[in-house]
Amino acid sequence: MSSTSLPPSPEQCLVVGFGGTCLDYLAAVSTLPEPGDRTQCRSMKIADDIPGKSILEELRADGVDTSFLVVAKDGQTPFSYVMVNQSTRERTCIFTPGFPLMEPADVSRGLKSALEGARFVHFDARYTDTAIVVAREAAGQNIPILLDAEKKRPGLDGLLHLSDYVVCSPNFPKAWTDAPSLPSALLSILLRLPKLKFAIVTMGEHGCLMLERSPDAENPLMGEEDADSLWRSLEQEKDDSVARPMCIASEVVKLTANGLGTLTGRLLVGTAERIPPSELVDTIGARDAFIGAIIYALCMNMAPEKMLPFAATVAAAGCKEWGARTGLPFRTDPCLAPFLGETGYSA
Repeated sequence: MSSTSLPPSPEQCLVVGFGGTCLDYLAAVSTLPEPGDRTQCRSMKIADDIPGKSILEELRADGVDTSFLVVAKDGQTPFSYVMVNQSTRERTCIFTPGFPLMEPADVSRGLKSALEGARFVHFDARYTDTAIVVAREAAGQNIPILLDAEKKRPGLDGLLHLSDYVVCSPNFPKAWTDAPSLPSALLSILLRLPKLKFAIVTMGEHGCLMLERSPDAENPLMGEEDADSLWRSLEQEKDDSVARPMCIASEVVKLTANGLGTLTGRLLVGTAERIPPSELVDTIGARDAFIGAIIYALCMNMAPEKMLPFAATVAAAGCKEWGARTGLPFRTDPCLAPFLGETGYSA
């Protein structure tokens, strides 16, 4: 694609990220060893230097401003050993936490400068005591917040109440709400968090489910829809013969579930790309890629019907190369042409 056929780049859309960095040591094995057994590593990718320096170099090479990065003197950068089963594409991770932990005092100086001109702030829910400080400042400046809610953590509730958007892991919604199903859990999340515009739960190869709050006033003539029943009806509209990601959206309705209350909004089911086994390398970082693409789509003011397939396409591209970042597509990648090949999206 020529660059002239692309919509305007969101170069002026500054996104500030807060969280932890981690370096992965990837080992490909034919099969994972049983207890007491040994196996031979078929290939391995490691950095040439210490983890922290390697992370800094890679971020800078990709144009990420690292001037506000907190670098701990005499500390240890988190890292993971990741074994990828080349037969099943499953992975096993051994995570080594870093030290020292980030403290609020580490970000108090220069925080306003770091957030100056930001369009969004993204949190990975780590270092919640410090994240709350950043989130309160962002909310005070009316900067929208997107939160990656992977699992329940101390202090996470405070971040959730400050967030405008949330992307959840498969187990988080029911764990946080004690709801019996994903649709009812998402409904419960939006009812408990009135600031949220949408919540998405990612489900790997099974796609994703999104609940979007309607900004319109509630129509008194609008009937109620059971969230679980509506999800089942949307799932039935999937076409398994279509390999590319797609989105199936409901109309704006008054949703209810298990006496939780009602919310005016709509459910959207997103499918994952059907990657041929011969093209699937590993799924490391797929969810992170999906979330990054969601942020990009928000910067481009994409409608949810296009945003979910776009994010699924970016995540799938990452699964076709070794590691979490190698396969991430650039704007000019042909796989993104259906989403970025049309003009009209304001940056």
